[in-house]
Amino acid sequence: MQPGFDAEKYLEEQSKYILERINEKKVERLYLEFGGKLVHDKHAMRVLPGFDENAKIKLLAKMKEHAEVIICIYAGDILTNKTRQDFGITYDLEVMRLIDTFRSYELAINSVVITRYEDKPAVNTFISKLERRGIRTYQHNFTKGYPTDVDTIVSEEGYGRNPFIQVTKPLVVINGPGSGSGKLATCLSQLYHENLRGVKARYAKFETFPIWNLPLKHPVNIAYEAATVDLKDVNMIDSFHLDHYGETAVNYNRDLEIFPVLKRIIEKITGEASEYNSPTDMGVNRAGFCITDDEVCRDAAKQEIIRRYLLACVDYKKGLIPSDGLNRAKLLMDEMGLSPEDRRVVTPALEYAERKRKMDPRYENLIAMALELPDGRMVTGRSSRRMVAGAALLLNAIKMLCCIPDDVLLISPDVLATLQHLKTDILNKEKSSLTVEEVLSALTISAAVNPIATMAVDKLKDLAGCRAHCTAILSDADDQIFHDLSIDTTCEAEFSTNNLYLG
Repeated sequence: MQPGFDAEKYLEEQSKYILERINEKKVERLYLEFGGKLVHDKHAMRVLPGFDENAKIKLLAKMKEHAEVIICIYAGDILTNKTRQDFGITYDLEVMRLIDTFRSYELAINSVVITRYEDKPAVNTFISKLERRGIRTYQHNFTKGYPTDVDTIVSEEGYGRNPFIQVTKPLVVINGPGSGSGKLATCLSQLYHENLRGVKARYAKFETFPIWNLPLKHPVNIAYEAATVDLKDVNMIDSFHLDHYGETAVNYNRDLEIFPVLKRIIEKITGEASEYNSPTDMGVNRAGFCITDDEVCRDAAKQEIIRRYLLACVDYKKGLIPSDGLNRAKLLMDEMGLSPEDRRVVTPALEYAERKRKMDPRYENLIAMALELPDGRMVTGRSSRRMVAGAALLLNAIKMLCCIPDDVLLISPDVLATLQHLKTDILNKEKSSLTVEEVLSALTISAAVNPIATMAVDKLKDLAGCRAHCTAILSDADDQIFHDLSIDTTCEAEFSTNNLYLG
């Protein structure tokens, strides 16, 4: 994909701007609420082609001498086993993954805060796991009086009930596994305790989307709304910014709603007028200044809006989101004048499946997939007794990239038959068709004795960034393999079988 974003400029400008926030007011400490995904931010990478998916963690790594990290997790998310959908892991496991990631970049982990703490076995077990691995933990209570009674919030009954988190560095990054983790409350609680100790501290917010200096209806900002239909986020003109500066800036409903209260809380804590006149003032996001090709980013964002709608259709079918979330995704797509067919891989997949079904009634339940190669060529694959559609698609794609004739086999049929024998006759699995992972494992084994297979395996990495579409919902295992290969995959909201339990 043609780049439309300068990742190097972003790292340089963003780190410089954050450090300026610390130095310009000569504060001793900046509490930076870090929203969005710190690592593997594939949404940003898709809508801003050229964006490094790990740019934010690299940004912090550049400032590691000045920074330490506090991770927040809401107790209720532990109790409900809330899941991060892009990785398929629960929020408590995501906290552990984040700690490992921060450590790999040599960033100091201060502690983990359990926000709105509940004395429940699952919560206490999680705390024990962390503490036995040497991770310091704190428990913060629900803030009494929040959000309207500022006098109670900023008192011993409010933030005063929370223990103070001992920090040592000038930049304290507050992160969490997802929205609603209690990052803002933790920042404000720390400001309260720092002020009691005579330390001059301030608060700022880092959130990539919506991009404040792009138009309200810019596709990149609309794509953010499409990505947060479950949170019901709505982009809006920052009226506070417009009133005070006469300049248009974009923010979203939750920040606008909470700003008057947040401003009063900060003023109550510090005893002086807030330096912030708008929610936009609180932000330190410089992404909008690093867009190098607006048209490229617009096109990429439109594709993301379609993608999010297709994902919403699947989530609704699975019972993961209510109908209003699906309707919201559809409205956003309609607002941009888009349809699923504008995603180039959708029509080839559907037409291929339909063509096969018309040719032979045995193909009635056939599943097909299509993938667009980096050079624009389209490749398809279908399900069979041997393997699932995704596996066939990947084999066809790498054969096309290697210019291997269609009749040349990358994997011996005997190897596939042996795998199926293991699967059905020994492991007693109901489905005999080999999964994507099983076929790729067979391909890798074949590469040990087949030079053509070796060449084909090496081409798998060239599929990163390609788009694919399936005529049925992928299994979780197959979906994860496509995710690991960085193939942007969508599917129709149709189950591959009528069985309710897929095991």
